[in-house]
This record gives sequence, structure tokens and C-alpha cells, in this order.
Amino acid sequence: MEALIPVINKLQQVFVTVGAELIQLPQIVVVGSQSSGKSSVLESLVGQDFLPRGSGVVTRRPLVLQLVNVPPATERSQGENGIEAEEWGTFLHIKNKIFTEFDEIRQEIESETERCTGANKGISAEPIHLKIFSPQVLSLTLVDLPGITKVPVGDQPEDIESQVREMIFSYASNPNSLILAITAANTDLATSEALKLARDVDPDGRRTLAVVTKLDLMDAGTDALDVLLGRVIPVKLGIIGVINRSQHDINTGKSVSESLQDEQAFLQRHYPTLASRCGARQLSRTLNRLLMHHIRDCLPEVRTRVSVLSTQYQSLLQSHGEPLSDPNTTLLQIITQFSREYCSTIEGTARDIETSELCGGARICFIFHETFGRTLESIDPLTGLSGLDVLTAIRNATGPRPALFVPEVCFELLVKRQIKRLEEPSLRCVELVHEELQRITHHCCANTQELQRFPKLHDSIVEVVTGLLRKRLPITNEMVHNLVSIELAYINTKHPDFTDAALVSASVSDQAEAVQEGGRRWKNEERTNEEKMKGASEERMRGASEERMRGRREERTRETPQNSAFNSPSRGRAVNLLDMPVSVSRKLIPREQRDCEVIQRLINSYFLIVRESIQDSVPKAVMHFLVNFVKERLQSELVGQLYKQSKLEELLSESQDTARQRREAGAMLQALQKASLIISEIRDTQVC
Repeated sequence: MEALIPVINKLQQVFVTVGAELIQLPQIVVVGSQSSGKSSVLESLVGQDFLPRGSGVVTRRPLVLQLVNVPPATERSQGENGIEAEEWGTFLHIKNKIFTEFDEIRQEIESETERCTGANKGISAEPIHLKIFSPQVLSLTLVDLPGITKVPVGDQPEDIESQVREMIFSYASNPNSLILAITAANTDLATSEALKLARDVDPDGRRTLAVVTKLDLMDAGTDALDVLLGRVIPVKLGIIGVINRSQHDINTGKSVSESLQDEQAFLQRHYPTLASRCGARQLSRTLNRLLMHHIRDCLPEVRTRVSVLSTQYQSLLQSHGEPLSDPNTTLLQIITQFSREYCSTIEGTARDIETSELCGGARICFIFHETFGRTLESIDPLTGLSGLDVLTAIRNATGPRPALFVPEVCFELLVKRQIKRLEEPSLRCVELVHEELQRITHHCCANTQELQRFPKLHDSIVEVVTGLLRKRLPITNEMVHNLVSIELAYINTKHPDFTDAALVSASVSDQAEAVQEGGRRWKNEERTNEEKMKGASEERMRGASEERMRGRREERTRETPQNSAFNSPSRGRAVNLLDMPVSVSRKLIPREQRDCEVIQRLINSYFLIVRESIQDSVPKAVMHFLVNFVKERLQSELVGQLYKQSKLEELLSESQDTARQRREAGAMLQALQKASLIISEIRDTQVC
């Protein structure tokens, strides 16, 4: 199990290199209030004085500290790894420099902190990565975080407390991390901010180890025995007491090793029963043991996570495509792929079939047979033609002569007017298909992954296809217009499906005679009943009527020709026919009704024939002149307008986002492959 911690250190270094936090690796997070002694605890674990010290806020950036146990210099081969020192350290931001003096390590931490946060107490969430190699340490990975503070000082923002808490939460909430909650012994443990934060992210306490510092600074007559035994606040992983170096010890240059000896003597005097369970050395061993067991428990999950992410990033890298090697071939491949996708969408053979809505050829079929077909079927052949309109057309077609038969000119005039109404929905059908072809263009561009890499090529392809569709639209409209004009040019009354005019007239006449026969039969019965009652009275009235007629003839005989208004217009008043009111609506006589019904039936019969012809021919014309033409000419049109040497560089210029995402995906995939190789080196026997 000793090999597990170096493995995690390697994994951490691999992922830090690419700046990713996709995998949460096991580590120890050090949490505590400001001036609670966190830095002193870390120095006692290392055995060297290497951290910035002082009053107020000292730790202002997270410090990821990796401790690596190495054999003593005497046991190592001469100049192994080019390093002859007993202990040394390296920083991730200065990869090629090795620090053998711990004072230089402290100065580098201070300068790197000031470089990022300034010299006036500012804080930053960007971590500093330090690796220390020493035969005196046990392999550990710790994260020293800024202490919890309440009042901002210097350049610190007003919300410094919330910023520090968020930073601590981001590290402590990692389920694969252990929490080292540090609290000073001269404060009330019940008010410990470190334990409160640990309980917020680890309510069960399975990841929390408590450390009580400054045992030598408690008030006289008091001790921390109850606290260390867990009687005040129990902690599952235990509570360990330590003694920190005082500021006086630091100023006088007291070494860490001397402080550890004094610490052991103090524990023997004041806490003899707990001396073997407390102290910095015991803390180091406990942390090492806990971290190894924690790594053992987390390693299967880490292995699975690395495998899943490797697959995901492999797919992501493939989706971004390979860097261009042959621009000419790439452009032709993209044009061919787009053209194939466009035709497949129309034909219904595309790989990705939509399930949420109709698209492509299916939508064109819907436009032809549902939208256009139902629109034509909803048009009434006699809409806008009343009986009086038909009668007026009949009279206008006969001229000054009363007609003995229904004129054919009247029928042609009216049926052409009705056929003309089919042109508007036919042109609307062309427009809908054109819109769908345009929509297919954007759909195929979205589904062609390579076009996302080259935005200018994407726009150019859309422009070419749009221009081709726009060029074919007036030609198709003209053809559809001609189809209607063809029907208007010749009214074929000999069409086999057209109803014969003579049969229609005979049918209407038979119906009218049947109605009149019924009326005459009813009137005859009424007249028979009334004749007997009126017989006598008619004889008396006949004599009186003849007498009155005789008197009227005598009066007309006495009138002279000069009194006639027609013979003497100078004396009489002329009659102006234009002043006579014309009846707008009136009841049609039986013959007029018969003639109108004949015309209406003929119009209905012929209109249905033409409507069926238009409903069949318009979709065929649209398919030939628009859809099929675009399918056949699309690829040649794209090649002709885009495949030019002068345009290659411009069209195949990648977007900055795509290039950046490919670089990031490639770096992450490489890191995951390295991580997988590192994990694969661990044998199951090492984990047990």
C-alpha cells in the first residue's frame, strides 16, 4: 500500500499539467481559522521550516504539498537523478529548478503569492504546487488553505469571508478527500469554525480528523484531556494534540527537530496516557495510514472515471476533426458529404431520422397531398356564382336576340373564371416546397460536423444552395402558371369525363316538367271544385263586362291623333329608359331557372376535371423543375463555385473556438492516457 500515495501524486501532477479537475483525487485538505497553527503543523510534518510565517493572513493561496519519502543520501546511488542533497523541493511552475535550501522554497512561495495576489493581503484561488522529497517524511498529499477570517484587511475585498469559505468548500466537498480540521486548544472547541465547515461537507464524519494545537498555551489549571478523548465533541477518525513552535522559537532559530523533542517531553509530563497517541510524528503516521486506506477505497472509482473520460474525450477529439493536411481533398469531401446528406434527407434515407417532426421528402409529400390537395378540395366550383350572375352572363352572351338555347360562350366565360382560382394555391404550393428545401439546407449544415469547424465554408454553402433555389423558383412558378393557362386556353367539352350538355339540359327539363305536372294536377282539382260555385255568377258578370268594354272603345275613338305623346314629341313628355329602375334581384321564371341550373352543372363537372388535373400536374412540375433539378445539380454547383484555389485558405479557416477545443481535448486525452497507464501499474496485491 505504500506505493499508492506516489501513484496519486503522479496522477495529480498529470492532471494539474492540463489544468483540469475532472477527476477528484484523494488528498488531505487542511482547514482552520486564521492563526490556528496550520502552517506549523505542516512544518512539523515535513521537519523543516519552509512556510511563510507572520501575523495576520499569511497563507493567501492554496498550497498543494506533496511529500515523497526517498532513501537517505547515503543509500542512494551517487548523483541519482542528478541530486546529491538529502532533501529538496520542486515547484510545478518552475519545472526545471530544484530547491535544496528550504529558505529559498519559502521565498519562492512568498514571491509567487505576491505575483498573483499583490503584496497587501489579497487572496487567490489559484494553487501553488510544491513537491518535497525527504527521507524524514511519510508520503502524503496535503492542501494548505487560507485561514478563515472575518474582517477584511489591506487589499482584501469586503466579502473576504465568503470567498475563503467558497474556496474551502471547493476542496473539502471532494468526496475523495480527507479533512484535517485544526483548532487551537486555547479556544472553545464548540465554536470551532474548522469543525463546523467539516461537518457541513462531511455530516457523517467519515472523512474528518481533528487536530488540537497549542496545548502548551492553555490557561493554568486547565487541560485538553476531555477534548482529546472525544468527550466534548466526538470525531470518528480521532483527535490528535500537537504543540506548535512559538514566535519566540522561530525568532531564536529553534529547529523543528528540537521542537518535536520538546513536544514529546511536554506530552509525557502533562498527558502521559495520551503521549503515544499525540504529537506531530503520530499525526504524520495517522495521516499516512488514513490516506493509504482512503486511496485504496477510492482507486476503483478513479480507474472507472479515467476509462469513461478517455472514451468521451476520444469521441470529442474525433468530432473536432484532424488538423488539415490536404485542403483540396478536405473541401471535396465536405462538399460530397453535404450533397449526399441533402439528397438523403429528401429521399428519406438519411442516417439520423427525425422523430419529433416531418422533414425533408416526407414534408414535401405532406405539402403535396395534404396541404395542397386539401386546399384544392376545399374550393367550391360555384363559389361567387349566384343564379342571377349566371342569368346575367347568359343574357350578355346572347346579345340583342332572345336565345332559344343556352349559349356556349356563357359557359366558357364562367368556367374560366372559376379555373383561374386554382392558380393561387398552386403557386403557394411551390413556395412551401421552396421553403422546405431551404430548411433542409440548414438541417444538413447542422448535421455535417466538419462544417462546424469552418464557419466561412458553412456560410458559403448556404449561400450557393440558396442562390440555386432562388434561381429555380421563378422557373417553377412560370411552369405552374402555364399549367393553369393551358387549362384556360382550351375548354375541352369533349373530355370523356365531362357531362354532355344535352343530357344535362334534358335532365333539368324532365325535373322542371315533373314539378309543373304536379302543379297542374293540383290546380285542376281545385278548379273542378270551384267551377260549380262560380258558374252562375260568371254569366252575370259577363254581361257587365261587355258593357264596360264597349264604353272604353267609344272613349278611345273620340281621342284625336294630336293627343298622342308618341306621335307628337313636342307636345308630350318623352320617356327616359335610363331613369327606369332596374331590379337587382328578382324571382327567376322556370325557363331561367332551368338555363341557370344547366350552366351550373356544366361548370361543376368541368371544374372538377380541371381541379383533378391541376392537383396531379403541379406536384410533378415542382418535383421536376425544382426538387429533382436541385438534387442533380447541387454537387456540381457547389464544386463549380467553391472549389477554387484562391478560396481554399479562406473557406477552410477554422474558428478559434474549434482550434482551442481540439487542443484542449487532445491535451486532456493525453493526460487521461498517462493516468490510465499509471493506474495500470498498480497490482491488486499492492492495494490489499
